[in-house]
This record gives sequence, C-alpha cells and structure tokens, in this order.
Amino acid sequence: MLSAKKRNQLLELDLSLEKLSYEIHSYSSYTSAYYPRNIMEDKPLEQSSRWSSNCNNEMQYIIIKLETMSIVHSITFGKFYKEHICNLKKFKVYGGLTPNKMDELLNSGLRNDEFPETFRLKYRANNVLLPCQYIKIVPLVAYGPNFNFSIWYVELKGIRDQEIVQKAYYDHITYRENEAIRLCLKHFRQRNYLDVFNLLQSKTNLLIEDPFLTELYTQLVVNGDFQMAEDSMTDAAEKGLFEEYIRSFEYKLQWTKIEATNADGDSPCIRGGHQMCIDVEAGHIYLLGGWNGTKNLSDFWVYDVNARIWNLISCDTREQGGPNPRSNHRICLDPSAKRIYVLGRFIGRDMRANANYNSDFYQYDIIHNEWEQLSENTLLEGGPGLIYDHQMCIDSEKQIMYVFGGRTVHPDVDQFYYSGLYSYDIMSKKWKLIRSDEKDPIYFKSRIGHSMLLDQTERLLYIIGGDRDNKFLSDFYIYDINADSIYELPADYAAQDDQDLVVFTQRTTFDIDTKEFFILAGLKDKKEKKASSVKNAFWAYDLRMGKWTKLYQSENFDQCYWASNETTEPRPRHAHQMVYDYVNKVQYLFGGRTVEIETSRQQRLDDFWELHLIRPKSEDLLRRIKFLIRKQKFREICFESDSIKALKYLQIQLSQVVDHSNKDESLEFRGLSASLFNKNKDEAHDTFQERTELFEKLLEFFPDEMKQPKENLIDLIKIE
Repeated sequence: MLSAKKRNQLLELDLSLEKLSYEIHSYSSYTSAYYPRNIMEDKPLEQSSRWSSNCNNEMQYIIIKLETMSIVHSITFGKFYKEHICNLKKFKVYGGLTPNKMDELLNSGLRNDEFPETFRLKYRANNVLLPCQYIKIVPLVAYGPNFNFSIWYVELKGIRDQEIVQKAYYDHITYRENEAIRLCLKHFRQRNYLDVFNLLQSKTNLLIEDPFLTELYTQLVVNGDFQMAEDSMTDAAEKGLFEEYIRSFEYKLQWTKIEATNADGDSPCIRGGHQMCIDVEAGHIYLLGGWNGTKNLSDFWVYDVNARIWNLISCDTREQGGPNPRSNHRICLDPSAKRIYVLGRFIGRDMRANANYNSDFYQYDIIHNEWEQLSENTLLEGGPGLIYDHQMCIDSEKQIMYVFGGRTVHPDVDQFYYSGLYSYDIMSKKWKLIRSDEKDPIYFKSRIGHSMLLDQTERLLYIIGGDRDNKFLSDFYIYDINADSIYELPADYAAQDDQDLVVFTQRTTFDIDTKEFFILAGLKDKKEKKASSVKNAFWAYDLRMGKWTKLYQSENFDQCYWASNETTEPRPRHAHQMVYDYVNKVQYLFGGRTVEIETSRQQRLDDFWELHLIRPKSEDLLRRIKFLIRKQKFREICFESDSIKALKYLQIQLSQVVDHSNKDESLEFRGLSASLFNKNKDEAHDTFQERTELFEKLLEFFPDEMKQPKENLIDLIKIE
C-alpha cells in the first residue's frame, strides 16, 4: 500500500522528474551513417549526429524501449546548431506497454531553428496514470517536402519510482478489465438480455454508468414513463450536467460598442500603451495612463460594468503619491486584497537624455483609495530594471506576483537586454530571479509583445507568443511553478492560419473555469505588405482538448468598410488592452492605435467595446430534449391507433417545445403528422429499440465520466 506521501505524488505528479534511460528497440529505416542510436547523444555541432530515414512517407518511425517501465512526462528534441531542412515540421508520439499496442501521447511539430524544444506528453487518461515501456516517434512532415526525416536528439523525463509506477500499472490493468466488463454490460442491455445483464452486474459489482442515468434508463426504456424522464432531464440541467456538452459548440461572437461617460459627460481620451485590469467580483474595470500621441498620461479611471458609467479616480495619480505619467507599463489586480500593482514604463528615444531610469514600483489600495510607492528602484532590490512591454500576474492565494519579459530602457537607444522571469513576495517584499534571459535563452527566450496568464489552482504560468529581435515567436510555454519546470504546448494558432501570416498584436485572456484561452489579433505581417494583413482575428484554445479554433475574422480591409461599420465591430489595432469577465463571459476592449498600411494614417482611439461569447444555454438544450422525448411518446400513441389522442398531443404538448422559428425543427415537427396514419402493429418489437436509441441520444448531453462506454462490443470483432 502506498504511503500518504506517495499517494499525494501520484495524484499531483508534483515531484522532481528524472531523466529516463532507454535503448533503440526498432525503426523503419535509416540512411548511410545516420544511425537510430545517434538520437541518444546530444551533439548539435555534428552534422552526422542524427537518425535520418531513407524515405519521407508516413510509414517511418523509431521505437524506444525504456530501461524500466515509467510514467513518461515530457520529451525534449535537440537540434542541429542551425536550421535544417530535414527537421520535423509535424510528428506524433505514441506510448504503451508493448510495441504493438500504443496510445497517442502527442501530436505536434518543431520550429525550424537551433533551439531544443520540450513538450509535455499525455501521461494521464481517465484519471489513471499511463505507464510506458515503449515510446514511438512517427515523423509526418519535414520542412523540406521532398527530404527525408531527421531527429537529432531525444531526451525523456518522467517517474521511474517503482512503487508509483507499479501502482499506476495495476490501476491501468484494472481499468482495462473493468471497461471490458462494462462493454459486455452495454451489449447485453442494448439487446434486452436483462437477465444476463443483471447476473453479470451482481457478480462484478460494476456499474455500467452513473446511478442517475440508470434511473433514467428505467424510467424511459423499461417503464416508458416519459414525464418522469422529462423531470430527470430538467433536474440534470439544473445541476449543470450539460456544461461539458455545451462546450462542444463553437462560440458565436457579438460585438457591442459601449457609449459611456461619467456624471460630467467625460470618458477616457484617445490613447495607446495604456493598461487595464478587471475586478470581476466588484464589476469594475480600471484604466491607467497611456500615450495620447503627444504626451504620456497619468489619469486613473474605473468603469462600473453594472451601472455602465465611467468614474475618474484621479486626473493625475502623482497628486496622490502614485506613479508619474507613463505608457507601456503593466498593472495587475490582487482580487483578494483589492490592490493594484504598477511596474515599468517606456521612455521615448528623444526623451532619454535627462530621463530617470529608476524602476519604480507602486501599489494602489482600492478600499482606502491610497497609493504607496513600494520601491524607488526594483533593480537595487533584486528585481527587474526599468522595463516595458513585459507581463505581470498575481497568485492572490500565495501572495506572489510574477513578472516576465519586457525590454530594458537604456540611455543609449541601441543598448538593451530582455528581462527574465521574476517573482515578488508581496508579504516579505522580496524579489527573486527565477529564470535569467542571459543564462536560459536557449530553452526559455524572453520577449516583448507576449501574453502571460496564471492558473492559480494548478499553479501554472502560460506564456504565449511575442517578439524578440523583430522575430515573431509562435510558441506556447507552460511554467510549472511547483516543479520549477518549463514545457511547451503543441501547436500554435499562427500555424493554423496562412503560413506567411504572423500576428504581432495579440491580446490574450483566460477563463479559469473552462480552461480556455482567447486571443484577439489585429495586426498581421506579410513579406509583402497588403491590405489583407490588416484584419481582426479572434481565436480560442481549449486547454482540455488541446484544440485551436478561429471564432471570427474580419473579411473586409478598406477604409470605407471600417468607416461604415464603426458600431458593428472594432477596427484592427495595436497598443490596445483587453480584459475578461470570466463569470459573465464578456471581453472588454479599449483604445489603441489603428493599423494602417501607411503609417502616417494611423490614429489613436478612445472607443470601448464589449464582446459577448455566446453558446447554447441549458434551457435551450432542455427544450430540445423535451421535444425528443415527446416525439417518442407521440409515436407510441400513434402506434396504439388512438389518432384523436395523438393529434391533440401533437398540437398541444409537442408543439409547446418546438422552435417554430427554426426552419429545420419546424419541418421536422410538421413531418410528424405522417405518423398519425401509421398503424402497422406488426412492428411492436421496435418500441424497445426506439426507446433505447432515444436513451442513447440523451446520453450525448451528459459528461463522459457518467456514461456507459462509447465503444460497442461488436465493433471490436475483426473479420479476417
């Protein structure tokens, strides 16, 4: 039996990962001296230190056998010291206990550069850790379409503690055996072999599904009690059991321009490089500073979401002991302590001669309406120097603030460096350098123009995209705070789009409840500047599904379009800010600078927008569910040859749950009248089958962990 400590490790996987030893088990082919064993050594300067296939079809692979069965957590690919045409643009990684039975652990691709890349593998499924003895890497596409595949170096990390691994192995085998039995239970019940079903269930003490669904099956299929089935589905909706199904729908976007002022008729003026944060609980959006085209600003505003009005907290925060005018700074909110933190600022080229280069650091107490300067110069206290275009976020539970990236401001405009990853302990007021850009740029490059978001529950930092030395970074990193480890998520949204098209002005928000990222991009850059590079695009990344989805993109680019649709959608921009109310699912966008092909035509903005992300509601699904249930009852009344009763039921109870504005649903409803004339009693056996099909259709609305297995027993039978 595992100790309490081991059990916690197994649940959280919060422990030091070990490098896993392996040998080459098998491979599809190799070329010349580019042997498969070469991937076991990291020699980036040696042209021949790689495995290279002798062709480029999708049948190529290399299988690794681990020294001991392990939980494989991550894979690192080393590369040649410069870009190479044989690098893997796309690949898959599989893992399993035997070389012939493996599960997909990763589907991703490498960037064509010299930097190693580390990816987290799928190491857990169905709440069970996946033990592996073999790892299979399958190249799919090289950067040169007609070139063979090359892998230079592979390193695996994971857990090989045998107490943990053996427990995972036992859980894995037990899960598979139980699923086999549940498949049999499903098969017997589908065919109405209830005696066999009940005997097998009593012998194994296994449940085919959640008891709630078993009761629904009894009500609907066994008893034909349609009203009780409706009541159960209503109960399920009220308990939020349809939320996972609702997530399968793509969002629909609805932009609305907010026309709001304060009591004096004023609102924030035109600006870019300003900062915003949102107190979701209070319904307040704070806006500080920015650049209006001629000077930096130090005004401080709050927007009341419920009252839909602006309030000017201060026209100049210096007068209350707060920060001086600034732009390209960062602010972040501590929602539990109700404090806002301000760090960084940009100094223009023509203003650096007599500028103050101290990195001042401020705190604003919302409750007491008081400013406090926490530091005159964070550089002298072990923190970052004067930086701009960095990112900040706060772990309010641990009272730790994280700062990453940004570029330093130096009197010599040609001298600068990128700032690393810092933490700031709010209680002790101490800075700590977690990752230095000077020491760790190969594995974790600092940048500007990126996004950084915190999952406080999982204690993970997500870092997305950005720019370094005028080169777009399309990566997506995870920094695991507890493990002090960095991993890369597969794929990026830029890669889903036009390959010549990259995004430089992303703004990203995170829904902590649904684990979804939302990215708004307004400026794109092509090798040849065209009007088509100026467009809004809104992306969503579902962390649980590992899937990017483009939800919206403006398709018109000329000035006449934007002039005539200013109240329909915001025009493409950069230097803007966006915050997210994750409770009401609303994004808020303010200001920025228009994106024009001709720089001289760019202008700063003071428009304020809200973006609603719309998916079906539980009540919409419930109406459809009632329609399906009542349709089945109607058919059974028709089968009983009671046409008058059936007609009344059709006109009243069934009609009540039809969306007559929906053409397809209305047509389906009208087509039901044909059943009034169907009186073939020789088809009595269909009642059970129809009810079973209806039950399985209703299962689609429930989470997977509540339902019977998706697979069917007969589909596992191979005919050879």
